[in-house]
Amino acid sequence: MAKFTFVGGVHPHDGKELSKNKPIKEFWPTGEMVYPLSQHIGAPAKAIVAKGDQVLRGQKIAEAGGFVSAPIYASASGTVKAIEPRRVATGDMVMSIVLDNDGKFEAVETEEVTRNVDELTREEIIDAIKEAGVVGMGGAGFPTHVKLSPKDPNKIDYVIANCAECEPYLTSDYRRMLEAPEELIGGLKVQLKLFPNATAIIGIEDNKMDCVELMKKLTANEPRILVKTLRTKYPQGGERQLIYATTKRRLNSKMLPADVGCVVNNMDSMTAIYQAVVHNKPLIERIVTVTGDAIKEPQNFRVPIGTNYEELIDAAGGFTTDPEKVISGGPMMGFSLFELKIPTTKTSSSILCFEKDEVSKLEPSACINCGRCSEACPSRIMPGILADLADHHREEEFVKRDGLECIECGCCSYVCPAKKPLTQSIKSMRKIMLAKRKK
Repeated sequence: MAKFTFVGGVHPHDGKELSKNKPIKEFWPTGEMVYPLSQHIGAPAKAIVAKGDQVLRGQKIAEAGGFVSAPIYASASGTVKAIEPRRVATGDMVMSIVLDNDGKFEAVETEEVTRNVDELTREEIIDAIKEAGVVGMGGAGFPTHVKLSPKDPNKIDYVIANCAECEPYLTSDYRRMLEAPEELIGGLKVQLKLFPNATAIIGIEDNKMDCVELMKKLTANEPRILVKTLRTKYPQGGERQLIYATTKRRLNSKMLPADVGCVVNNMDSMTAIYQAVVHNKPLIERIVTVTGDAIKEPQNFRVPIGTNYEELIDAAGGFTTDPEKVISGGPMMGFSLFELKIPTTKTSSSILCFEKDEVSKLEPSACINCGRCSEACPSRIMPGILADLADHHREEEFVKRDGLECIECGCCSYVCPAKKPLTQSIKSMRKIMLAKRKK
């Protein structure tokens, strides 16, 4: 069986055995709900409720703040308690709608529908996705209706479902593929309606062969849908790496996937597209993996967006011991948390809790010029040199040496025998340079 991959990458311990066999459990929070107005790339959403307003589950509480933006819906019923800055997983304070959850989860009265995609126009499909507030749920948060609106839809050759789930420990996509595969396939069919010349590709790593076989079985009579088995390697699910592995097309930091005839969405986004278009449901929940050796009962939860991280940890049995590190997202690209009063957002994939923090105890030493960072780098750049340029604020040379091509995956830091924080240095410089470009 052919296995598709890319050059570079690493093979960290995946830790998926902790939660991969745990079916998705419904979780209903009891505490306050917090909805940051910036849960996506682009303009923040604009609150359309005020303190004291009564809201219902499924009610729009913030409208899109521009074309590159997305509305937000309440995932619980209750009273708007405040509209104020609240801390999010990145550590930033973000203006948020705070809801006093009444625990009833009373929903907006809407007629249940099942729409035939073949009877919908392109504009109706895009509007449904936009109105539902669907964004990239793999972490980037790019508004999906924008991604599905390239200049020339006829030039899109591939619609790719990113089911690699290459980050260690995460198993939410795996469980969703097993438990609701028809929603993934349904989301692909919606996109194939948008792009008449495209072929759909479902890319799944070979540590999930049960999902590979299931998807092949369910798409056996779908000539426009292909299932490709990817070699298990991090960051196989990176957008550029996935496109190259499945189509052999390359793109750089100045390009969008549409520039090489591709559109990529992750597993959760595919499901949200299906729910929005076929069933007219807004995005108000997502699957979150709560795991790590400091968690008593690792689980995969279906979580109303806005739920506090502390509640999810308690629902997973709490801590085995006080963890030295808690991460929002995967261990390679996630954010270390210094507090747990953080709301689940559209891009929250997991909460990882570890008894020991091995990384912060490492003492960096001088570079030994071994070249391992360059060998592991999936972007084929030279992280060691770039990190040095970043540390010395040599901006022009940093750009000339393709520093902006870094995807911040962490492979270089992972393999560095000197334990230098290469990714952090490069990431900081990229942030500065990209901010200057915007100005």
